[in-house]
Amino acid sequence: METLNSFNLSIKDIFDKHAKNLCLYALNYLKTDADAEDIVQDVFMRCWEKKEILSSGEKVIKTYLFNSVRNACLDKIEKKDIMCYHIDMIKQEVVDEVMVSCFLAPHSFTCENMVEINCHGNPYIIQHIIALCIQHGARLAERGEFTKRAFLNGRIDLVKAESINDLIMASNKQAVQLALSGLKGLTSKYVVDLSEQLLDVMGTIEVNIDYPEYDDVEELTHQTILPKINQFLTLLEKVIADTKRGQTIKEGIKTVILGKPNVGKSSLLNALLKEDKAIVTDIAGTTRDIVEGYIDMDGITLNLIDTAGIHQGIDKIEKIGIQKSIEALKQAELVLLVFDASSPLDEQDKALLELTKNQPRIIVLNKGDLKQTIQLENAVVISAKNHELQPLEEKIHQMYHELEYNHDPLLFNARQLGLLNQAKQHLLEAQRQSLQHQVIDLIYIDIEQAYKCILEILGKNPHLDLLDHIFSKFCLGK
Repeated sequence: METLNSFNLSIKDIFDKHAKNLCLYALNYLKTDADAEDIVQDVFMRCWEKKEILSSGEKVIKTYLFNSVRNACLDKIEKKDIMCYHIDMIKQEVVDEVMVSCFLAPHSFTCENMVEINCHGNPYIIQHIIALCIQHGARLAERGEFTKRAFLNGRIDLVKAESINDLIMASNKQAVQLALSGLKGLTSKYVVDLSEQLLDVMGTIEVNIDYPEYDDVEELTHQTILPKINQFLTLLEKVIADTKRGQTIKEGIKTVILGKPNVGKSSLLNALLKEDKAIVTDIAGTTRDIVEGYIDMDGITLNLIDTAGIHQGIDKIEKIGIQKSIEALKQAELVLLVFDASSPLDEQDKALLELTKNQPRIIVLNKGDLKQTIQLENAVVISAKNHELQPLEEKIHQMYHELEYNHDPLLFNARQLGLLNQAKQHLLEAQRQSLQHQVIDLIYIDIEQAYKCILEILGKNPHLDLLDHIFSKFCLGK
């Protein structure tokens, strides 16, 4: 630092004593050694200009220097949105060179001031930096806290918040597209459009109740309100059906592989998954518990469940496995009913056909590489052992081609479906009361409850929305 050549001995002594530590201190904030040295040099120049500081005692001088370096570093940081610098330990050890991004409110994801640290992916470095942050007053975020903050601060609605998690957890391409539809706001608009149709009816009822003397207000009677309720119920039924379809796209089809022992159920599971997930032997009853796996068949996801062979179990453990198989069957959205194509049907086979006759199923004749001795209508013949599964895959696509996502906005989780069903029940009650010619006020209560259920999907408070809607459509202040 050539500028110091003109300094007297006193300032030079101070520089020699503190400059190194000041540069290290500046590196806590700044990008490079050069930036730190520039800051320190500027501080010493200001110190030289304020000669009265030099006569204040060593302790005061030291405090002034370190405070001045810190303030100068912070001023430099404020002028940059993104900068690189070293994270420095209290022991003055360099941990890593990182990039720090500053996001100022309200332009951050949470609408709050945020700082993001990008470091190298070494687990030790990551843990070390986290520990340093905690030492300086930070805490670990709770599960979903950033998304929760974004929702509470009005940055996103509840559908978008759920879509973020759905995007992270998506198991196939269509589930990703479905989640992205929610993130883009298409699903939220879909819900808003749905709620506004109820809002129109509520607004008309509200005005009829409070302002019956208005000539330009549509008079609402049971004859006029009932078709509106019926129309919305029809629409809601479609939305609920679409939501169930969205759930299936997202979570996969719950598919149970069912059959007697030793017909090749586990071999079929392994062949579909293209891995040895289940143990396969020639011994009947090898599979005694539920074995699960997921497979994506060109956009159609199957949640596969291999079950214990259903027969009269010979021991306690096997009987428990068979009971689990029966319970899984009750929850199944698709049954792959497997038979040995080389063996004639027996009474147990016929019992399984009867047991599953009212469920969506595909009859699978396995061991098609052997001599086929049975024929069943609409059955597919495969060889799981030889991985000859094309007839089965084609059958699945034929049954579930409608699950292919067509980019229309869809609701897709259990919470949303539950609220839609609640709205439906309230509207059914409003329909019943209208048919019985109950007073309009009572009908309004159930329609309002349905409206609240719809808006709750977005996490909104409906009360102010209703007022805004009423006053925007009617000149009630005149």
